[in-house]
Amino acid sequence: MQKIVVEGGAALNGEVQISGAKNAVLPILCATLLADGPVSITNVPHLHDVVTTAKLLGELGAGITVDEGTLGKGRGMVVDPTTVHSHVAPYELVKTMRASVLVLGPLLAKYGAAEVSLPGGCAIGSRPVDQHIKGLQALGADITVENGFIKARRDGRLKGARFVFDMVTVTGTENVLMAAALAEGTSVLENAAMEPEIVDLADCLNALGANIEHAGSGRIVVPGVERLHGGSHHVLPDRIETGTFLVAAAMTGGRVTVRCARPDTLDAVIDKLKQAGADITVDADRITLDMGGRRPKSVDLTTAPHPAFPTDMQAQFMALNCIADGVGVINETIFENRFMHVSELQRLGADIRVEGHTAIIRGVQRLSGAPVMATDLRASASLVLAGLVAQGATTIDRIYHLDRGYENLEEKLSGLGANIRRISG
Repeated sequence: MQKIVVEGGAALNGEVQISGAKNAVLPILCATLLADGPVSITNVPHLHDVVTTAKLLGELGAGITVDEGTLGKGRGMVVDPTTVHSHVAPYELVKTMRASVLVLGPLLAKYGAAEVSLPGGCAIGSRPVDQHIKGLQALGADITVENGFIKARRDGRLKGARFVFDMVTVTGTENVLMAAALAEGTSVLENAAMEPEIVDLADCLNALGANIEHAGSGRIVVPGVERLHGGSHHVLPDRIETGTFLVAAAMTGGRVTVRCARPDTLDAVIDKLKQAGADITVDADRITLDMGGRRPKSVDLTTAPHPAFPTDMQAQFMALNCIADGVGVINETIFENRFMHVSELQRLGADIRVEGHTAIIRGVQRLSGAPVMATDLRASASLVLAGLVAQGATTIDRIYHLDRGYENLEEKLSGLGANIRRISG
C-alpha cells in the first residue's frame, strides 16, 4: 500500500497550476448519457474517481476515448453515449464512490429505466439519497428501493414539475436537474444547491442544447427539451484544490501563485485567509498569497452551503489553526462525522478539543512528525498540510483517499519546494 512521507520545515514558493474540478467533472461525465452524440470534455483531472466514473460509463456501454493532452492544456475525454445498452450501475463500482448515483437521473430521463446501487464513498456521515428519489418522483418517475438498488422507471417522458428540496443537497440538485433537462414542460427546483459546480453542470447541459435558467441560485428553472445533442465543455478549475494550496502557502509562511483558478468561486476561503494575516492579490485567473514568513493567526469558521464556507475546506483550515497564533473555533454543520482527522492531528501534537459539532483549536508553536492515517479525502489533505510544517517526518497511510480528489499533489508541492515523496509498503 502506498504512503506519503513529508519532511516539514520548507516554506513553499513559486507557481502551481490548478486542475479541473473533481466535483464538477463527475456529474458532467454522467450528464453525457443524456446526449444523442459524442461529448468532448476538457480540463479533466486525472483522479481515481474520474477513472471509476469512466469505468461505470463503459459498463453501461458508452464509448470512452481519453486524450492525455499536454502540460498546461489539461486532459480530455470524449464520451460516446450512442452505444449505451445497459441501465444497471453495479455495486462493485458504485460502492467506492458516492457520485456514481448521478447516473440515476440521466439513465431514467434518456432510457426510461435505471437501476443504481446505493452509493458508497467517504465515511464522513449520513448523506441520504431520499432527496434524489423524491425529486425524480415529482417528475413522474416510479421508484422503489430493494435489494440494495434504487430502481426507477418512467411511463412516457418525465413531466416538468415544481419541486422543493427538503434540504440543500448538491448531488440531489444535480440528479434532478439532469433529469428535468429532458422532461416535458418546465421544472422549477426550489431550495436548490448554489455551488459553482452546479453552474458548470448547467453550462455543459446548455452547450448540449438544454435550456436551464438561474443555475447558481436557489431557484433553478428548467424548460425541458426533447433531446440533447453532442458538443464540448471545459471543466471549471477546482476551488478546493486552489484553497488547499493557498492554505499550504499560509501555513509554511511562503509565497505561492495559483494559476488557471477561478477566484470568484473562493470568496469565503479568501476572506478567511486574509483574516489569518495573508496578503492576497487577485489578477484574472491567478491568485497570489504572500505570508512573508509570518505565523498565521487563528480563524473562526462555520461550514454551510455555498456561498458560505465550504465543508471541503474545513480540515485544511483546522490544520492551519493547529499552528496559528491564538485559538480558533470551527463549527461543522454539514457532516456529522467530519472531525475524524482530529485524532490524527493530535498525534502530531495539535491541541484540539471537540464538543459535539464544534472543534476548539489552540495553536501550538510546532508540530512533530509521526505516522498518521487518512480517514477521508479532505482529512488526508489536512495531514499533508500539517506534515509540511511539522518537525521531522510525517508518514501518511491510506492515501488512496487523497488520490480520489487531488491530481499529482506531491508533485505539485515538490515543485513549490516541499520535501515530499510517495513510497510503497
